[in-house]
Amino acid sequence: MSGLVLFQRDDCHLCDQALAVLAQARAPAFESVFIDDDAPLEARYGTRVPVLRDGAGRELEWPFDAASVQRWLKQ
Repeated sequence: MSGLVLFQRDDCHLCDQALAVLAQARAPAFESVFIDDDAPLEARYGTRVPVLRDGAGRELEWPFDAASVQRWLKQ
């Protein structure tokens, strides 16, 4: 996977909030990956979702706000 990826679950209110924060932060396009029914992703992310990961493998875990997303993207 290249670029930004948001790991999330189906029916996850925190994931819905994360999507709103990413829109508010004007984050660049990202891929949404649902960890449900994917054993390796479930083992890795479990209850940590939503998690935003960049192409370099850095991860930003919830909770985050628009300002922290913007700072993280600039690093």
